[in-house]
Amino acid sequence: MPASKRDQLLATAERLFYEQGFHATGIDRIVAAAGVVRMTLYNHFPSKEALVMAVLQARHERFIASLDAAVATAPPGKATPALVEAHGDWLENYSQHGCIMAKAMGEFAEHSAEIHALAVAAKADLMARLESAVARDGLGDHTGLARRLFVVLEGSNTTVSLLDVHTALADTRTVIDTLLATVRSDAL
Repeated sequence: MPASKRDQLLATAERLFYEQGFHATGIDRIVAAAGVVRMTLYNHFPSKEALVMAVLQARHERFIASLDAAVATAPPGKATPALVEAHGDWLENYSQHGCIMAKAMGEFAEHSAEIHALAVAAKADLMARLESAVARDGLGDHTGLARRLFVVLEGSNTTVSLLDVHTALADTRTVIDTLLATVRSDAL
């Protein structure tokens, strides 16, 4: 079944915003690449800002769903590593040039409080998922563990665009495995 015009616009805008930047990508470029007329875009999104918000929200929902699915099927004591693997899979498949939310925070910090807040909320959502996974694994008493894991994952968001994705993800896994092993050995 062919994608709806709205879905087509979202997918095209997401790709262009991610590859070229939000401010560098104009409406004319989006409609041309999506193969629709400008009016079709404005029938679905009243402004470019509304389109950016919809793109970020849709992408975040897909990302969080992938994390949640991995954690839901993780065996006991393995929720945190499952979340980390799902994060790595996302980077490898959809985010090899860095995090779109971080890009949005940088581009919209001075230009749109609403878009900036949405991107910040997405980061808080990841942090909450880490806290939940850590608690599920019985590691919730370790102050700051979820925050340290968050810092490592956010670092991997940046390093995938500097190193090759496989090196960045291997290093991320090593750091997180070491951190988790340290915490578990301290608990004994």
